[in-house]
Amino acid sequence: MADADAIVVGAGLAGLVATAELAAAGRRVVLVDQEPESNLGGQAYWSFGGLFLVDSPEQRRLGIRDSYELAMQDWLGSAGFDRGIDDPGGEDHWARRWAEEYVQFAAGEKRGWLHRMGVRWFPVVGWAERGGYLADGHGNSVPRFHVTWGTGPALVAPFARRVREAVGRGLVELRFRHRVDELTVTAGAVDGVRGTVLEPSDAARGVATSRTEVGGFALTAPVVVVTSGGIGANHDLVRENWPERLGPAPRRMITGVPAYVDGRMLGIGERAGGRIVNRDRMWHYTEGIRNWDPIWPGHGIRILPGPSSLWFDALGRRFPAPNFPGFDTLGTLKAIGDTGFDHSWFVLTQKIVEKEFALSGSEQNPDLTGKDVRLTLNRVRPGAPGPVDAFLRNGADFVVADTLPALVDGMNQRTDEPLLDLADLRRQIVARDREMANPYTKDLQVAAIHNARRYIGDRVSRTAAPHRILDRSAGPLIAVRLNILTRKTLGGLQTDLDGRVLRADGTPLPGLYAAGEVAGFGGGGVHGYRSLEGTFLGGCLFSGRRTGRAVAAATA
Repeated sequence: MADADAIVVGAGLAGLVATAELAAAGRRVVLVDQEPESNLGGQAYWSFGGLFLVDSPEQRRLGIRDSYELAMQDWLGSAGFDRGIDDPGGEDHWARRWAEEYVQFAAGEKRGWLHRMGVRWFPVVGWAERGGYLADGHGNSVPRFHVTWGTGPALVAPFARRVREAVGRGLVELRFRHRVDELTVTAGAVDGVRGTVLEPSDAARGVATSRTEVGGFALTAPVVVVTSGGIGANHDLVRENWPERLGPAPRRMITGVPAYVDGRMLGIGERAGGRIVNRDRMWHYTEGIRNWDPIWPGHGIRILPGPSSLWFDALGRRFPAPNFPGFDTLGTLKAIGDTGFDHSWFVLTQKIVEKEFALSGSEQNPDLTGKDVRLTLNRVRPGAPGPVDAFLRNGADFVVADTLPALVDGMNQRTDEPLLDLADLRRQIVARDREMANPYTKDLQVAAIHNARRYIGDRVSRTAAPHRILDRSAGPLIAVRLNILTRKTLGGLQTDLDGRVLRADGTPLPGLYAAGEVAGFGGGGVHGYRSLEGTFLGGCLFSGRRTGRAVAAATA
């Protein structure tokens, strides 16, 4: 007799959503995860909670005119699907179809569905990944980044609650410290999992846990749903799959996800007969800083920058358009790789850091995470936010100085050898500062600052008033050494619109489904080459929901 109607592998957001949907349909589910219960919710718990929504009430209140058509134009311009869209066997065939469905979801029932579960959003909509190309190119034409009030934990909470309620009803069984090592296959169909029981752990959330084995286990079910995440903490896999178009893989990276994001289930799914597509598509950030108070190995934090910081490569050369802060993540990643170095620099002022620096992660935003209105209001008052100020004081990648010579000296002390020339850096900064005399300019970054401030959300809380970098009244000067921060897998197990994992010949592998990052957030790569941001959590929600409902129907 089967142990359940379905086995879900991975207790992150996609796994919780799929399990909740299955339980809502009356199905019996065993949810397994290699980590202790303290990690319920996975990577989503650590997130800023940003969600891609289209034509939302929050947008309309701010005067933003958005539509499904505009969002789809932006999505396709960013994705650049080019691998067999019209060929059922093409790597982008299902990804393209998932993209259409997801943008419809984001423009339709996504907000209402979450709102009914108690999810709310910060009223100022962020403008992430602005692009900087033509209208049909990469980037968001309008602000769409909706920060969940309560950040990642508040987005995980309703699904964790639904799953725990289903445990109480006897529909869901949670098995933590159960690591899946194999998908069992009988007569060509996946019918269960086999793996290792790891020793109990009382480690805090996100802290690396032991891999000491204390036993084995086997479970059977007519359906297995893999929701195990990507490869972000496995630097060997990141380098192995690094795309040639971005240049050589970085020699040194920091890690934006806990150690358990190891990519194991991708290989296990492939060995069972599933097809992995778009292996070379991934999403890593260029604004990473080493966490002065780390939780997991190599722990890095991403700066969520406004548009004003000057961005220089390791040799002190300003990046050309559109490689500005917050515009084109992968374009800037390639530009950094082309220099032959693994780091770059922001140069800015105290005035900019106070208005424009936010840090990704629920733990770096205690005001939003704690739903503290009074503390959140400090974001529009003088002074850097508390977590940002802590990095200014303690962060190994930060330099603060009253003069440019002292700043450059500090920057050169943070590399193995001095790479920056004071005179050349001064020349470029002075040239940019001269462009501040008029409200119009040929410097496209300065023009972008003026454009940003035409949006009330940026003017109030995200973009500093234009000023000269060397204006002493705006100081002190600040430099930040930026590292490559690993984060997301954009490819993965190829799935159809029901979440069924496909084989190399394009037919479904009976019994196996996948959702979330392990499936490229749907279809093996719903984002194509680039993300518009706010779409990773949304991709877990949408693919987890759609797959959970499809499995419920298949096991009726």
